[in-house]
Amino acid sequence: MADIKTNNPVPNFYRASAEDFRKIPGSPIAYWVSDKFSSIFENKKVSDFLTSEGQIITGNNEKFLRFFWEVAQNLIGKNGEWKLHHKGGLYRKWYGNVEWVVDWSEISREFYKKDNTARIPKEEFWDLLGITWSTISSSKISFRKVHVNESYNKASPTLSSSNEGLIDFLLAYLNTNIISHTLYIINPTLNYLVKDVEILPVNSKLLLQKAVLEDSKSCLLISKTDWNSYETSWDFATLPLISPDYLSPTIETSYKKLRSNWQEMTDEMKELEEENNRIFIEAYGLEDELTPEVPLSEITLTCNPHYRYNSNKSEEELESLLLTDTVKELISYAVGCMVGRYGLDKPGLILANQGETVGDYLSQVPNPTFPPDDDNIIPILDDEYFTDDIVSRFKEFLKVVFGKETLSQNLDFIAKALTGKTTSSPEKVIRDYFLKDFYKDHVQRYKKRPIYWIFSSGKQQGFNALIYMHRYNKTTLAKMRTDYLLELQAKLDAELSILLGDPAKNKIRITRIKNQLEEMKSYDELLNNKALAMIEIDLDDGVVVNYAKFEGLVRKI
Repeated sequence: MADIKTNNPVPNFYRASAEDFRKIPGSPIAYWVSDKFSSIFENKKVSDFLTSEGQIITGNNEKFLRFFWEVAQNLIGKNGEWKLHHKGGLYRKWYGNVEWVVDWSEISREFYKKDNTARIPKEEFWDLLGITWSTISSSKISFRKVHVNESYNKASPTLSSSNEGLIDFLLAYLNTNIISHTLYIINPTLNYLVKDVEILPVNSKLLLQKAVLEDSKSCLLISKTDWNSYETSWDFATLPLISPDYLSPTIETSYKKLRSNWQEMTDEMKELEEENNRIFIEAYGLEDELTPEVPLSEITLTCNPHYRYNSNKSEEELESLLLTDTVKELISYAVGCMVGRYGLDKPGLILANQGETVGDYLSQVPNPTFPPDDDNIIPILDDEYFTDDIVSRFKEFLKVVFGKETLSQNLDFIAKALTGKTTSSPEKVIRDYFLKDFYKDHVQRYKKRPIYWIFSSGKQQGFNALIYMHRYNKTTLAKMRTDYLLELQAKLDAELSILLGDPAKNKIRITRIKNQLEEMKSYDELLNNKALAMIEIDLDDGVVVNYAKFEGLVRKI
């Protein structure tokens, strides 16, 4: 095929050998492929090293699949009722997209075996290592490692082996630009099936080469560190911004240190991937066909704004987005500490099982530097009407983490990061964020399966209170009504009486309070009825089923 262009007397007319096409599996009509490139298909294939055993088909994903944060954490993992599950996901190389769990109880496993709409891999494949990818992609293909005790379905086909060195080597090879180029020849549809990956050529002379294995392990470590830096990772331990490596008295300085580290991670990953490309390009003699460079937008780390956001934005826009999201992640983590899901004194999840209490928290952290809310009800209101008001608690969190002396400076920094401008009232900006935008961000972060629920009286924002789903119990609503809603109504009535002393001066505030009280009156009726019903939830049912039990009381997703 190398003579295509020299033997074309007619413009845009090419000659190619049918025999050369047969070298490429499936014999696609890829007339532009050179002799040198087509010759790589004379090597062994991926299927000579890795095995496919199909995937789990549940027959009913709504019943058998959950995001891991929906269920009790003590039921996930080895010998648990739920197993970490790969289900495709966004373009991401090396590691990540592990957000789902599949029902792995004995009853469900028997169902998968026997039901004609379901299937389960043979037991000897349950605990093998593997390499997975997303079947359907809107961009280039990306390969990720599957660890022991992780499963996968048809949206995330997987090739397996018990040999970790082999897995790491082939993962490095499959993530080269040689493979993305080859797959385009074999299947240009961006719908990559097992058979497409199995027939990819592998130069066995390179097998388990030390330089490739070292590159692969380094890329895996960086990618895993990045993935685990965010709440929606099963192995999330603590927020990097407040870890000892970056923590300073001000958020601004802490962020600058962290941002510098993120840039180093991105640069190192780019260098490693390009070196990985170079090794394989040279081994196949394709220097004239391909270059090793990897665009920044294809360095698939969440901390890399060129990948995380639309890369056609300016550097200034990208940095602004990254800063804003990092501050929002700080706020989200602070709320997690308020409800006891996380804690400043212990890494990882603390309260993450059905109906856990402050007592369960104290059994793990006897003397917390920032104790969780005692009743799992945190008011989000126009003003600080309660001692556990969310803005008040957030300020306390900042004092504990960064120090009292820099509170004002840190509030200013947060407010500017949220709005993009300096303000004379940072606390108001932060309160407005909690009232208007926090829940939207939380719902988006947790893929429309929120674990923090906001009970809200409606558009007038008269009453809002946040609870943590895992700590909910059948008495929560009654306590919310008596200790918060009715108490707030009394406080607003008292404030209204004072304001009516000068109705002309206080007209706007009087109107707002009257509207809020009217809204809260209707809300109270529904809240009282639901409280009397003593509603119970089961985490195994997932957010969709449990959230629906409180329709009319909680904000719509």
